[in-house]
Amino acid sequence: MKVILDIPDNKASFFMELLKSFSFVKTKTISPEKAELMEDIKEAVDNLNLVKQGKLKARPAKDLLNEL
Repeated sequence: MKVILDIPDNKASFFMELLKSFSFVKTKTISPEKAELMEDIKEAVDNLNLVKQGKLKARPAKDLLNEL
């Protein structure tokens, strides 16, 4: 299982040391840019699911391209 945590910078060192003390836990730090990208992708997937459920209205791709 993979889990993403958002930890304040002033507590990160302590928490990472705590996780490293467990032999069954592997840790990997990611850059703030990668974390933001992952959040954006998650939001896009959530919005797509809402569109599929009919809870959110989609915009035609042509309108999006014209906006650019």
